[in-house]
Amino acid sequence: MEEEIRRIRELTEENNQMLKKMRRSQQIASVMRALYWLVIIGSAIGAYYLFQPYIDQLKNVYGGASDVLQNFKQINQ
Repeated sequence: MEEEIRRIRELTEENNQMLKKMRRSQQIASVMRALYWLVIIGSAIGAYYLFQPYIDQLKNVYGGASDVLQNFKQINQ
């Protein structure tokens, strides 16, 4: 009887250690997933700020070309 209790206790302690390791792995995975998404979202925002002047410049060029075409159409009428 004493031997069975000791064996059960050893198995319980071993299971507890495995469960703690599994929980730690889950926590690390959650942190890594959050960091992953922060990097992706941060990169997208950074890329937007990096390319924003070029996009604004293209908008101005397109707007200028549109104005020229409108003036050309008015002249031809």
